[in-house]
Amino acid sequence: MFDVSKLSDTVENGVRKASFKTCGVTCSTQINVEVEGDTVRRVEIVKGCDGNTKGVARLCEGRKVQDVIDMLSGIDCKGRGTSCPDQLARALKQLQ
Repeated sequence: MFDVSKLSDTVENGVRKASFKTCGVTCSTQINVEVEGDTVRRVEIVKGCDGNTKGVARLCEGRKVQDVIDMLSGIDCKGRGTSCPDQLARALKQLQ
């Protein structure tokens, strides 16, 4: 119900780059991630609460994928059943 949809998934020079469409109930519309090995290298959350999504992205960069998933899974925003951070966790789960 709240799953993200993969738009693209490529590998360039050992870095996996993927884009996801969010489920539609969050303010964000798309999540772009870069993962190298088991480490999140870059996160971009399109739209959403600008400062919060930039903060979440920066806090995730350099962390292990599983640590980010564990940290962000299940976060709810305004009773929607998901959130921008939860959508990021769902996207990263699809890359495992």
